Amino acid sequence: MNEIKIFSPATVANVACGFDVLGFCLDSIGDEMVIRKTDKKGIHITKIKNFDLPYETELNVAGVSALAMYDALDVDFGFEIEIYKNIKPGSGIGSSAASAVGSVFGMNELLGRPFNKTQLTEFAIKGEALASKCEHADNLAPALFGGFTLVKSVSPLKILEIPSPDNLYATIIHPQIEIKTSESRAVLPKEVALSDAIAQWANLGSLVHALHTSDYNLISDSLKDVIVEPYRSKLIPHFNDVKQAVLNAGALGAGISGSGPSIFSLSIGQETANKVKETMQSVYSNTGIEFDIHVSKINTQGVKII
Repeated sequence: MNEIKIFSPATVANVACGFDVLGFCLDSIGDEMVIRKTDKKGIHITKIKNFDLPYETELNVAGVSALAMYDALDVDFGFEIEIYKNIKPGSGIGSSAASAVGSVFGMNELLGRPFNKTQLTEFAIKGEALASKCEHADNLAPALFGGFTLVKSVSPLKILEIPSPDNLYATIIHPQIEIKTSESRAVLPKEVALSDAIAQWANLGSLVHALHTSDYNLISDSLKDVIVEPYRSKLIPHFNDVKQAVLNAGALGAGISGSGPSIFSLSIGQETANKVKETMQSVYSNTGIEFDIHVSKINTQGVKII
């Protein structure tokens, strides 16, 4: 096999209480990429559709992660990458992670899968760092592993797969404004109160337990962020209005997707998730801000061949 086309999914990171460690994978939106072997050595980006991104390998997230993997190989050929970008950069649903994951996953498939998913994440993290100015895997891990994942540590990299309740659905609204990850990190406090830290890790532990036991009531009670959301929510127009409205509509909880501006909610069943979608539309339709909304079951497969 000399060419492969893949779907690299969008993801939601942090999931309220899990800043920089927790994430889950979506299946209704993602990038498509074509990876092919070429006689010319090295990594070459030959096509980018939908968004103006750099073709220079060292300046493109997909290229940087691919180079990290390529440097670990001993081959006498190279790879070409085509990127069909459907996740808007700066949207808060893992745009850079999808690019970073897609290139290394596709290369690995063409090579007969010499690397496992954790090793692929280690390569992809180099590309993600280009976008966010730091190495973190909370978007990368769910894109590669599927479902919910928890990053136990980055050095050494250890990723835990967490089960997803069968009837759990996500609704995501993406206001058409851009918030760069590096900028949203700059607004965060350097220190937090011990009482807030205790509340946060109690919520995270409870959420992980609730996912393992499919305890929807506990999921709802755990989707609370007392450390990051109070600061980042100020960057997102009408965040509090959306959050309160979707809770009133029956959502289990809501929060900032990644670094924003997207807002996620989790619901029991597709019917409620669609009701939440209508509620989000009603809030944002009067703001003058363009937006997209996606309803998605939790994607337990992750990146895949199409």
